Amino acid sequence: MRHSPASEFDDRPPSRSQRKRDADALWQIGMSLLELSEQHLQHPGISAEVRAALADYRRFPTMEAKRRQMQYIAKLLRVTDPDALDAALHAHQRNKQRDTDTLSEAENWRQRLLTEDQAWDDWCHQVPQGNQKALRGLLTNARREWQQAVDRALPGEAPKKGKLYKELFQKLRATLLARNQAQD
Repeated sequence: MRHSPASEFDDRPPSRSQRKRDADALWQIGMSLLELSEQHLQHPGISAEVRAALADYRRFPTMEAKRRQMQYIAKLLRVTDPDALDAALHAHQRNKQRDTDTLSEAENWRQRLLTEDQAWDDWCHQVPQGNQKALRGLLTNARREWQQAVDRALPGEAPKKGKLYKELFQKLRATLLARNQAQD
């Protein structure tokens, strides 16, 4: 019986270059896992041994110790389910993107609330949760502070952002984060 060329290659072990590419991929996954918070590392697909190795990596002071530890992490990852690792990394990326979107949304709302009268009604309609009375008082004071900063600013100069301006952003961000977590 004659073998087809494809079946000949199936029985061969991976080439040295392929093994190196696989090792580099595991190294990159290990580096990506280092970006995850402790909460995200609690994913069921990530073993306690891998979590402990990642914690040790963060603890080591020298680059050489970190390099050796990363090799150990890559070794542990060889026997770990890659789908579980992908799930943990994708969940982290989604949360990171959602947080970035929330910051942008909070900034847009702050700007609208300070400059547009209709914006408060839009806010109450779109984001009904939260302490609206306290937020309304903060908004009134922030508008007053913002208007004073605009009046004091020299022509061509941006107005100084005061304490209430920043506090308004923090309250809006917290409310939007709570809304997003409630939706999940």
